[in-house]
Amino acid sequence: MFPTTSGRPVLSVDVVMRREPVTGPMARWQSWRWVLADVLPTGEPFEEAVGAPQPVAAAAQEVQPLLPGAVSVDGAGYWLYPGLRVTLYRDDVEGLFLNLSSPSPCFWVFWRADEAHLLGDEPMAVPQIVTLSYHDAGRWLDAQEKVDQVPAPEAVVDWLRAFVDQHHRAEPKRRQRPASFKTLTDRFGQPARVSTDKAVRGGGGSGPREGGGA
Repeated sequence: MFPTTSGRPVLSVDVVMRREPVTGPMARWQSWRWVLADVLPTGEPFEEAVGAPQPVAAAAQEVQPLLPGAVSVDGAGYWLYPGLRVTLYRDDVEGLFLNLSSPSPCFWVFWRADEAHLLGDEPMAVPQIVTLSYHDAGRWLDAQEKVDQVPAPEAVVDWLRAFVDQHHRAEPKRRQRPASFKTLTDRFGQPARVSTDKAVRGGGGSGPREGGGA
């Protein structure tokens, strides 16, 4: 599914978060922690109109690990958040390309502990956005947000590859500036001044100094 002038390719997904007991020395300060367990595509990619509002995750549903071989942690609980979407943007194709070029292309999920959704007296982890863009994940991490990742299924990687192959254009290499054009600096790192005038002996005129001295 490729974008037209009026739409963008989109994939609907559910996100599974895991609440697991903290072990070891850290358990003295924190009893539980939330981590991303899985991202589950829920259908075929489709096209969404440009400017359509982005959905938010629906109410969490407690579930058991859904996939054979999924990580199972003793004492952990799993909550599924349905109704999120992954959108591919042409103006971020470089970020998609970087993900695709990695050894294990993945989903990234930006999530927050939400005081409006409590488990007992503890805020639950609520996913905000799911992306396949390396650049998105980098911006969120730079902003000190909570970001986790899981490998993307082969079918999703194929969908991503088709989009990147169609829209990614490698940036042309810039011609290296010749060394003769580099700014000259002195030993203190300051711009050096070069003069083509002949040096004048003695700091005076061009003739011999008065007094006949050598």
